[in-house]
Amino acid sequence: MIRGKKILSLALALILLVSAAPVRAAGGAALPTAATAEATQQTGGRFAMPALELPAKQAILIEQETGQVLYEKNPDDRVPIASITKVMTLLLTFEAIDAGKISLDDLVPVSEHAYSMGGSQIWLEPGEQFTLDEMIRAICVASANDAAVAVAELVGGSEPVFAEMMTKRAQELGMENTSFKNACGLDTEGHFSSARDVAIMSRELLKNYPQITEYTTIWIDSLRGGATQLVNTNKLLNRYEGMTGLKTGTTSLAGVCISASATRDGLSLIAVVLGSSSSEERFEAATTMLDYGFANFEMAAPPLPEEFPTILPVTGGAQRQVTLTYPETGNLLLKKGESAGLTLEVELPESVAAPLAQGDQLGTVRALVGGEEIASWPVTAAQSVEQMTFSIGFGLLFDALTGL
Repeated sequence: MIRGKKILSLALALILLVSAAPVRAAGGAALPTAATAEATQQTGGRFAMPALELPAKQAILIEQETGQVLYEKNPDDRVPIASITKVMTLLLTFEAIDAGKISLDDLVPVSEHAYSMGGSQIWLEPGEQFTLDEMIRAICVASANDAAVAVAELVGGSEPVFAEMMTKRAQELGMENTSFKNACGLDTEGHFSSARDVAIMSRELLKNYPQITEYTTIWIDSLRGGATQLVNTNKLLNRYEGMTGLKTGTTSLAGVCISASATRDGLSLIAVVLGSSSSEERFEAATTMLDYGFANFEMAAPPLPEEFPTILPVTGGAQRQVTLTYPETGNLLLKKGESAGLTLEVELPESVAAPLAQGDQLGTVRALVGGEEIASWPVTAAQSVEQMTFSIGFGLLFDALTGL
C-alpha cells in the first residue's frame, strides 16, 4: 500500500512539473536570461564638475579604479604631449614582459638611432648595453629619450614599428584622439594625444602593472656604477603626500605637462595637465586637481548582508531549486562622508522558472545612499537547470521506483 502511494505521488509530481507555467518577475517582466559580473555605478549627475582655475590649456582629473571623470578642461583637444608619450611605451613594455616575450634581466642593445636622440637622455653609446630594468629606471626617473627608443627597438624591432603598435594599442583602449609617431615624445608631425586619452593610458598602466610605481617613485638613482646620476623630473614626489607617479613632459610645442598619480586612504587619482607655461604651473595645476579630489571623494566597499538567500525555488525544472551566485561588490566612488550611509539590498523573486543557464541573472544587489541607488550588481544562477520533460520525468520516476 505504501509503495503504491509513493508511485502515485511521483506520477502526480511529474504531471505538475511538466505542466507548470513559467514564473515572471514582479511587474510582469520576464527575468533576464543573461548576466554580467560587472557593477553598474550610477554616477551621472551625482558628481558636479567644479569651477577650477588652472594654469593649463587642457586638463582632466579621474578616479583610477572606476575611471570616473571628476574634472575636465578641453579634455579632447588634439595636442602634442611630449614625454608623457612614454606612458604608452612603458605600457607596451610591461605587456611584453607579462606575455613572456622579454624579461627585466634582458640586455637592451643601443643602436645608432637610439644614440641619436636629443632632449633628455642618459647619453647612451652605440653598442652599450643595459638591462631592461635599468632602462625602465632611466625612462621613469630621468625621462631618457635614448633609453625609451632603445626599449622600443627591443620590443618592436624598430621605432617606426613600435610607434604603429602604440597607435594600435591606443585604438584598442578607446583613445580616440591619439596618434603616435615615436616612442619618446619629441615633437613630430602627426604625433598627438589629448588629456582624456593620457588619463586612459595612465590608468591602464597603473591598474594592470602597479609595480610601475616602484620605478616612478624613485627620487634619486644612478647607472654605470654611480657615474650617471638620475634625478626624478616629477618634483611632486617630494611635495605632495601620496604621490605615486607618473610622467612629466616638456617640449616647445607641447608646453610643460604632467600625468600625476596619487593615492590617499584607498582613493587613487590621476591628474593630467597639458600645455602649461612653466614647470611650477603644471605642478600647481596638478596639485589643485588632486586636492579637490581628495577633499571631496572617497572609496568604500559595501559588504553583503550577513543573511541573504543562497537558493531559489525552481518551477518546471528537473531540479527543484537553484543555487545563487552573489557578486564581489568591490569599491564604490562616493562623495566624502557618504560611506556612513551606504547600504545594500538584495532583490529576488519568490521563485524562477526553468530552463535556466548557468550565469542567468535571477536578481539584483543594489547599493543605496540615502535611499538613492548608486550601483547595482546581478545575482546569477550557479548552475544550469533543465526544463522538466516527459523523458526526464519518467527517468526520475524510474530511478525513484527502482530505488524503493
